[in-house]
Amino acid sequence: MSSRYIMVDVETDGPIPGDYSMIAIGAVVVEPGLSRGFKRYVRPLPGAGFEPEALAVGNFTREETLDEPRFEPPFNVMKDLADWLADLGIGKPIFIADNNGFDWSFVNWYFHHFLKRNPFGFSSQNLNSLYKGLTRDAFASFKHLRRTKHDHDPLNDAMGNAEALVHMVNEMGLKAPL
Repeated sequence: MSSRYIMVDVETDGPIPGDYSMIAIGAVVVEPGLSRGFKRYVRPLPGAGFEPEALAVGNFTREETLDEPRFEPPFNVMKDLADWLADLGIGKPIFIADNNGFDWSFVNWYFHHFLKRNPFGFSSQNLNSLYKGLTRDAFASFKHLRRTKHDHDPLNDAMGNAEALVHMVNEMGLKAPL
């Protein structure tokens, strides 16, 4: 069995799920090679608000998220993500993110709202907190360990964060099964 850690990153059009929408999601299985990833663009929720500044972070416009075919219905994206997680053959996946408070809130809300269940369960882990504990420095940041550029493409950002976690395990002595 491979790693159960799934590094996740989301892009959104506002600060909270439900009132605003998740517009993109990326996920990577944290394992040697980092070869298994998932990425989808998500159509905004009907009637939800949006903040142009939040959309600009990912180089999106509201019109693009509403009209482009690559932005799929939220149910389809969450079903595809749940199926992808099940097909990995890793047992119960462990959600981990750079800013898990933010990313988790959207992923958890979307799973429960559209599928009535979250394959990750009820908890998540924070990559930066792991690094702070590993270095015993409450002000430390892992971000220099990324190899893939952080560019607000959710798969690239998840990949860079996964690279950092692999480095923590292989080079810094973090005990985690990969």
